[in-house]
Amino acid sequence: MKKQRCSEKINLFDLLSEEIVFIILDCLNTNPFDKKSFSLVCKSFYITESKHRKKLKPLRQEHLPAVLIRYSNTTHLDLSLCPRINDHSLFAISKITSFTLQSIDLSRSWGFSSSGLLSLTLSCKNLKEIDISNAVSLKDAGAAALAEAKNLEKLWMGRCKMVTDMGVGCIAVGCKNLKLISLKWCLGVGDLGVGLIAVKCKEIRSLDLSYLPITNKCLPSILKLQHLEDLILEGCFGIDDCSLAALKHRCKSLKVLDMSSCQNISHLGLSSLTSSIGGLQQLTLAHGSPVTLSIANGLKKLSMLQSIKLDGSVVTRAGLKAIGDWCVSLKELSLSKCDGVTDEGLSYVATKHRDLRKLDITCCRKISDVSITHVTSSCTGLTSLRMESCTLVPREAFVLIGQRCRFLEELDLTDNEIDDEGLKSISRCSKLSVLKLGICLNITDGGLAHVGMCCSKLKELDLYRCVGIMDSGILTIACGCPDLEMINIAYLKDITDSSLLSLSKCSRLNTFESRGCPLITSLGLAAIAVGCKQLIKLDIKWCHNINDVGMLPLAHFSQNLRQINLSYTSVTDVGLLSLASISCLQNMTILHVKGLSPNGLAAALLACGGITKVKLQAAFKQLLPQPLIDHLQARGCVFQWRNKVFQAELDPKSWKLLLEDTVP
Repeated sequence: MKKQRCSEKINLFDLLSEEIVFIILDCLNTNPFDKKSFSLVCKSFYITESKHRKKLKPLRQEHLPAVLIRYSNTTHLDLSLCPRINDHSLFAISKITSFTLQSIDLSRSWGFSSSGLLSLTLSCKNLKEIDISNAVSLKDAGAAALAEAKNLEKLWMGRCKMVTDMGVGCIAVGCKNLKLISLKWCLGVGDLGVGLIAVKCKEIRSLDLSYLPITNKCLPSILKLQHLEDLILEGCFGIDDCSLAALKHRCKSLKVLDMSSCQNISHLGLSSLTSSIGGLQQLTLAHGSPVTLSIANGLKKLSMLQSIKLDGSVVTRAGLKAIGDWCVSLKELSLSKCDGVTDEGLSYVATKHRDLRKLDITCCRKISDVSITHVTSSCTGLTSLRMESCTLVPREAFVLIGQRCRFLEELDLTDNEIDDEGLKSISRCSKLSVLKLGICLNITDGGLAHVGMCCSKLKELDLYRCVGIMDSGILTIACGCPDLEMINIAYLKDITDSSLLSLSKCSRLNTFESRGCPLITSLGLAAIAVGCKQLIKLDIKWCHNINDVGMLPLAHFSQNLRQINLSYTSVTDVGLLSLASISCLQNMTILHVKGLSPNGLAAALLACGGITKVKLQAAFKQLLPQPLIDHLQARGCVFQWRNKVFQAELDPKSWKLLLEDTVP
């Protein structure tokens, strides 16, 4: 008996080494609650999980010291969900994680100064990555503090508009191991600062100079970087043909180049540049000069090119034909919103570049079934096809996509004439994970049933304003696509709680958009809350039958919820206040909710400790106490006041006719 009792007390996990338990924990990545549940089993599990966790993404700065003490092995700290991080918090981080911290993300945070940054960089000697994007008040003193991170390898400084060449110069001198730096929208940085980075930081692999007021002066130094692979010059209006023509240095290592919105560069400048970067694999020239025969011929020297993006540019027939004549075999071609794309040009390109894997022809309104016939017969290995608003393509052409392109993983058919026969054919693409069918008015439950039965890997489904879809179609999707993470059923007027009850079985659902569904009630929403505990984003605007009864299950079960739109619902003070128990909640839109009072709204906002953004009717600005607004803003909350008048929703078909009248 004694031996039996002893054996009952043995914890089998005690027989495993810590390394083996860590391997087990590495496998618990599907559900964010799994590791938390593991840590709550017993004290030893709690300690083991604390040692194992390396990455943290806390919600509030006030909990930082306690959290960091528990997770003493933290190497990556993501503070993007904490809108206000003051110097005191950075001092605490510096003290607790001085030996372990390697990466910190402050891209959505504000409230700290150069003193806090200096403490961080001096104490955390192993710091290799810092993201300080959107620190619009950061000055050269802050940049000088960053320069103390001697082992820094990656630095993001997007929109640090007050930093000048002097601050960037300090970083260049202090952080000589930099491999990546983003200076996008750092409007105070010019040729001098960029030149210092190029001269001092010889290990640079990736350089983002988007929208900087630079000229040709710094380009020679940049192209001398022996390891540079990724160069982004989007919106650099100071670079022109003359500056590129003067280049004499070759950059053999460069693989990715983005020169979008560089309006002063023609085929002459591009020809000079491409002769210096023969190993380029990906080129982006979106919203630039017209793609003519001269430009296309100038790019044919790029023998290693695999991807070209021309979004928003004017494409001539001769230019597109010349792209088809390139010797290289393109893997990706993006012509989104390109004026001038015709059946003749696109068909020619498709027949020449048969190895295409990704094709984007969004809003190419001049193409017809002729283009689809050539694309599907020539590019059978496509994994991504985006063709939103290709309105001249008849419904019969969509059958060809399913018949010939079986490897598709992403398909965007928004605002097209596809019908049930097309959906039946597309269901043969068993690898589909993303399917967008918004504003496809010819599809019904019958066609969607084929998708539900055959596309079990589907993760994202957009049915926005698909008026022919009802409960039975959603049921087949819910039953056949268990890994569904996002679904948009906005403005499906005939959808009822039955659809929500079936979708509640999709436990991985994190984004649910059901605005404009007048028949769904709090009962259906409660089912979603109970079954979909990973829910992050919820839009129930115009759902008049959802009231406080639906808010209570949300408050109890949807603890991961971060964003909610309650506009035009029947929620009152009680329901809104109950949502304050969701610690993750950060973003709320509350317009024309008649059941709310100023006092109830004030109490709810004050109780939501993590709220960072609220969109409210402008009338509330005068009704809420100004000290309350000031307090919330000091806590990191941004208010957006709207004067939008109450308006009834249009019927979906009338809405599309109105849209077509406004599109040229």
